[in-house]
Formats: sequence, C-alpha cells, structure tokens
Amino acid sequence: MARKNIVSDTSNSQDVANFLNKARDLSVRAPASGPAQGRLIFAMDATASRQPSWDSAAMLQAEMFDAVSGLGALDIQLVFFRGLSECKASAWCRDAKALGNYMTKVTCQAGHTQIERVLAHVEREAAGKKIDALIYVGDCIEESPDILAPIAGKLALKGVKAFMFQEGHDRTAQFAFEEIARITGGAFMQFDTSAAKKLRDLLGAVASYAVGGQNGLSVYQEKTGSKDVLLLGNKLRKKS
Repeated sequence: MARKNIVSDTSNSQDVANFLNKARDLSVRAPASGPAQGRLIFAMDATASRQPSWDSAAMLQAEMFDAVSGLGALDIQLVFFRGLSECKASAWCRDAKALGNYMTKVTCQAGHTQIERVLAHVEREAAGKKIDALIYVGDCIEESPDILAPIAGKLALKGVKAFMFQEGHDRTAQFAFEEIARITGGAFMQFDTSAAKKLRDLLGAVASYAVGGQNGLSVYQEKTGSKDVLLLGNKLRKKS
C-alpha cells in the first residue's frame, strides 16, 4: 500500500514556502507518473557465480534513473534467470528505490543460461507496448547463437535495440552477444568486474538513449565525459 503524506492544517508560512520551493525543484525532474517517455528492460544472468556482479548492479541501477533526470520519465522492468528453469520479470518500475528493493531480494543460484527465454520475453512485451531498449548483462552463454539469432530478428522488427554488456572475455559469449547487438541495431561492450564505473556509465547511457535518443545520449556523454559512453554512441551512429 502506498504511503500517504499527511499535512497539518496548522502549517505556518515557512512550511508553505518550503513546500513550494521543493515543488519547484521537483518540476524540473522526470515526472513520476503519466505516459513513459522511455521504456527499457534490464536483464541479468543470476546464476551462481554472478552474485558479486548482481550486488554491484543493484547498487549501480540508480544511475539509469538519475541519467534521465530532466529528460523525461523512464520505466524499467528487471528480468533475470537462475537455477535450472527459473526466469522471472518484475513489475515495471519508475524509480530506483522500487527496482533496488526488488533486486536486493534476489539471490543467485546455480544453473544454465536462459538467454533465449529473456529474448522471447522481451519480444512478447514489445508486442503490447513500445520497448526502446534491452540491456543484458552476463559473462557466458550455453545456448546456440543459431537459436538466438531469429528471436533477435523479431526484436529488430519491433524496434528494440539490444545492448549486450559482457563481463569478462569469454569468446563464445562475445560472438553471440555481438551478433544479437548487430541484428537489433544495438551495441556490444565488455567490462571487467573491477570496472564498476564503466558499467554505471553504460547503464546511464542506454537509459538516456531510451528516453532522448541520440540527443539524450550526447547530453549524458557531455555530462559524464566518459570515453566509454562516447564509444557506445559512435557504435550506434555507425548503424544509423
């Protein structure tokens, strides 16, 4: 149940002034309700070895919402797989607290990758509403790229760009992730477990792109000065 704010009838003039100042500050931020201007799905591998990466991502996810402050609203849905057959999706979230609360309740479990189910879920979601981008974060793959390519093609037809972020340098995963990104018109990037800032910047970059397109991405790059964000933008421009 949502909390209700209770305001005393005996508020003095200073209370009113403080309220109005806060309202003016909030007015320049992304709206908390109304039609979303950007919608992305944030998918992660939650198999056993991924717990440190999951915990890091749970702390970094706020950057996606912070990045679009002033640009527009952003809706994010979390999708993850773990164990032998578990693949789940959260409700759509429009703030970091809601998404963070969901992520902190998830513990990673041993199992196989289920990227096919992730892509299929995104394709189904895109049939009912516009999905601007998919972010996938993982380190390996145990499925055939030949199975994933046709689903990636369906995402491309629905305008969903896949941003495939690989932790580490597994060559099999790199090939598959690059293909998914290529087919959908998205981008592939690699990062190391120690490069938390790089992942944070990449998450913020995709969020900015989902809300504001290339212009939104350019604004974010200028704000952060990140070379990784610049590289991501260059990859997208080459495909446009």
